[in-house]
Amino acid sequence: MKAGAGADPGLVNDAIRRTGVLRRMLAALLDLLLPHPCAGCAGPSGPLCGDCLAVLERRPLRCAPRPGCPPVWAAGPYAGHHRRVLLAYKEGGADALAAPLGERLAAAYTASGLAAPGTLLVPVPGRGPPRDPRAPVTRLALTCLADAGGADAGRVVPLLRYRGRRRRQAGLGRAERLANRAGAFVADLPGAGAAESGAAPGGAAVVVDDVLTTGATVAEAARALRARGIRVAGAVVLAERLPERASGGVPGRARRFYEAT
Repeated sequence: MKAGAGADPGLVNDAIRRTGVLRRMLAALLDLLLPHPCAGCAGPSGPLCGDCLAVLERRPLRCAPRPGCPPVWAAGPYAGHHRRVLLAYKEGGADALAAPLGERLAAAYTASGLAAPGTLLVPVPGRGPPRDPRAPVTRLALTCLADAGGADAGRVVPLLRYRGRRRRQAGLGRAERLANRAGAFVADLPGAGAAESGAAPGGAAVVVDDVLTTGATVAEAARALRARGIRVAGAVVLAERLPERASGGVPGRARRFYEAT
């Protein structure tokens, strides 16, 4: 079944799993034939060497509040190794990084206390077709769920899609980001009904994204879900960019969290 605006999330999850298995098998074969450098330090032991992987293994932190956002937890700061590795995954096509990054996202999800059988992990959509199983955040969400406990920790339900075309957020200021995301998403409940999808009253959604900057994307995702009667309990991201106004006054553990190497 083609993944479109009315696709059943259960079938989409199956398609994502099948695609993920094939991609991992292909990636393993390519690694044997064409070894990749480490995404963190460019050393020979890719996709991530042991030292760079250790740098990523920080205790997750609850992010600074953003207007319109539910509570958000991040696995690391958007700086140093964390930023390089994430960009290698998003922009450099390093698909093998989905596994270690998904594991870090699972740490944030577990730390949030929201992982439960009834929780819906809702990824922010990619720029491709709706519910594209190749979308970077969707792949991270599925890996995150597997590492967090599988069905006991919830399910991935890609309910969101873009309403028309929007500019990329990169390079935009705070006001431009907020305006660019206003009304950007639509949440589509599956045709089989909200109860079958897990989107019934009482079920909680957790938005999944890669980076939290102004919070415009997470806030818009939460708005779109709430507009369809879905309770949004929180969000998890791989990395948080420290708000500029807070850069001089980050205390204790939070300061160490942002001091990435």
